[in-house]
Amino acid sequence: MTSAMQPPERPIVAGIDRGPGHEDLVRFAAREAALHTRPLHIAHALELPLPGRSISDEKESRSAAKASAQLVEHYERLAREEVPGLSVGGELIMGPAAAGLVERSADAELIVIGHGGSGGFARLPLGSVSWHVATHAECPVVVVRPSETAERPDNRVVVGVDTDDASLQALDMAYLEAGLRGARLDVVHCAVDIATSPTGAITTVPLDPTRVRSGQREFFDTELRRRRDRHPGVQVNLRIDHSSPGPLLVEASTGACLLVVGSHRRTGVRRFLLGSVSAAVLHTAHCPVAVVPGHRDS
Repeated sequence: MTSAMQPPERPIVAGIDRGPGHEDLVRFAAREAALHTRPLHIAHALELPLPGRSISDEKESRSAAKASAQLVEHYERLAREEVPGLSVGGELIMGPAAAGLVERSADAELIVIGHGGSGGFARLPLGSVSWHVATHAECPVVVVRPSETAERPDNRVVVGVDTDDASLQALDMAYLEAGLRGARLDVVHCAVDIATSPTGAITTVPLDPTRVRSGQREFFDTELRRRRDRHPGVQVNLRIDHSSPGPLLVEASTGACLLVVGSHRRTGVRRFLLGSVSAAVLHTAHCPVAVVPGHRDS
């Protein structure tokens, strides 16, 4: 009698590099893997030839590959020190960093990556690699800055929501993360009055703002009730405010463990558009930001 093979566990993947802050990133990723009871996979990219070198510089290439492999081993040891008993593996990716991480995202539970820097996974201006991965990855991506990995003063997870599918998938992840941390969940929605929005001029019937707000609260109350049975220990605070969503979420992220936002997955040229709110919080939030991909648009 043969038993069916169990599918491999989907790991937490940490995209690492040299430079300040990456040890904190690995510690954050190790703790995240422990929370999810998943293995941690340390990944570092080496693209050859090196800048200013030709493909024929074999000695330089071998030296760079050896140094990069040693870097991966260093971070593997660091992760095991942070979480004893954690299953940790490592990999040196030969090729472009962003493409390598996006490829691995198809089999990952989560990708953890830095916000920006120089070399390896973050060698393009303002986290161009992080931006590409957050836009194209098949799994959620957490983007962190070095200063964001320290202990947070408030045990809170914040999620920005709207009434679309991408936001509701972000809400599911936020519930999970809050439950794993024993944290409070702050659900934040920016209520925009359609009649006063830039497109409001074309409306012929003014909308009652009170009725709009009532409908939004009813929608979110229903969605929160649907998740209550699955996450009975999570304390939830629903906040509906009238302000610009980007600054509102950045303000709410102060002192939080994690900020979760949804992202519409797009094809073609539209794939490069992460969304103005997600973009704003990735650049300016005061805590790590998780970007959750929604269903792909056609």
